[in-house]
Amino acid sequence: MVERNYSDAKPDLTSVTRLPSADKSTGDEELDAARLEARKYLDFYDWVSDIKGEYLGYGADGIIYIFLFEIVPGRPEVDPWIWVIVGDVPPTYLPAVDAKTPYEALDGYIGAMEEWVEAARRGDSVADLIPVNVPASPANAEMLDSRLKFLDERVLPELRE
Repeated sequence: MVERNYSDAKPDLTSVTRLPSADKSTGDEELDAARLEARKYLDFYDWVSDIKGEYLGYGADGIIYIFLFEIVPGRPEVDPWIWVIVGDVPPTYLPAVDAKTPYEALDGYIGAMEEWVEAARRGDSVADLIPVNVPASPANAEMLDSRLKFLDERVLPELRE
């Protein structure tokens, strides 16, 4: 097994906003609901022992939220910094070692989801691709594809600036 050194894997914390502790509201109902969804998504995984800190990388009400979590890993091979993307898209996580900024996280998300869309359109197995919480059907692929195009054309350029 190859061991990763996470000492230099820290994301760019200048591109995110620290959120208050989990027991405090941000004052924004949509943001708080998305934050709760992201925390619940992370709680599903046994490799997350605890959440030490949370940051907002980007938010577009009702469309997409990109959060950065600093976790206490439950296993040594797990990166302590995890991006979680939620909203009107399938939720997912990305290790921050693979994406240092919200832009890189969303760009990686779009790319991984596009692979899923193409496989679902062809009727290929999606077992080794990013998990998506709907059946891999051509109809679901088309719905997701339209959301991905919106993110790629409208949201990603905002994050690049």
